[in-house]
Amino acid sequence: MTGETRKGTRLGLAGSHTFEQLLPETVEALEALCRMKSYHANQTVVHALEESDFIGLVLSGNLRMQKTLLDGREQIVGLLVEGDLFGRVFDGTATAEFSIEAATDAEICAFPRAEFESLLTQSPDLERAVMLNITSELDRAREWLIILSNQKIVGRIAGFLLLMCSRFGEIDHIMRPKPGGIEVKIPINRADLAHLLGTRAESISRALHSLNDQGILEILEPNRLLIRDMKALARAADEDEIEAIANLQDIVKNHRPEH
Repeated sequence: MTGETRKGTRLGLAGSHTFEQLLPETVEALEALCRMKSYHANQTVVHALEESDFIGLVLSGNLRMQKTLLDGREQIVGLLVEGDLFGRVFDGTATAEFSIEAATDAEICAFPRAEFESLLTQSPDLERAVMLNITSELDRAREWLIILSNQKIVGRIAGFLLLMCSRFGEIDHIMRPKPGGIEVKIPINRADLAHLLGTRAESISRALHSLNDQGILEILEPNRLLIRDMKALARAADEDEIEAIANLQDIVKNHRPEH
C-alpha cells in the first residue's frame, strides 16, 4: 500500500545531487511542494500509457523503468536510484512511455506537475538543474546501448558493473572502497538484473562465477561483490567499447585498490 505525507523529507532536497546547486529559496519552495510517497517492492509508481500528474525525486530505494514488448515480454529499460528525478515537464498530457515500479521498498518526493512547472519558469537555477538531469539521462541511455551491444553475457555484466561504479559512486550504501578493491551492492534482484541485461538469471550467475574464477571480482553474497581488478573488468567489457564512454575511462585509469 502506498503511503503519502505532506512534508519532512528525510534526506533533504538540498542533499540530492540533482538539486545540490539550487538557491536556498528554490529549495524552500520545492520543500513546500513535496509530497512524500512510500512504496513496497513491486508496487507501480507510474503506469505506462497513463497520464502522470507529478514529477518525482527518488529519496531512497530503487525504481525500475519497465516496458512491455509487442510479444508480451517485460523488458527493464533503466533504473532510478537515490537522487534521480523522473517525469516529463511541459509535455502536454505527459503520458509515460513505460511503467515505473519499485524494485525495492522505496520513498519518493512527488511534486505536483503544474506547480513544479510554474516554479521552473520562475527559477533559472531549477531550470538548469532539470536540463542537466535530462542531459544525464541521454548520456546514460547512450552508455546503456553500448553495454547491451556486447554479444557476450560476461561482457554485459562487466559493463554493467563499470556503469555502477561510474553512476553510483557517491551513494555509499551501493559503492564502498574496501581493502583490495571496490565493494558493489547490486541494487536489484537477480531476476530484474537478467531482465535489464536481456538474458536469464542462470546466465548472470555463470557470468559472475566466471569473473570470480578469473580473480577479477569476488562474490561476497549473491548481490554483493568486491571488484578486485578494474582494468581486467574493462577488458571483459570490451575495451574498444568502453573507450567510447569517457567517465568509465577515468574510473578504470584512476582505480587504485587499497591494501
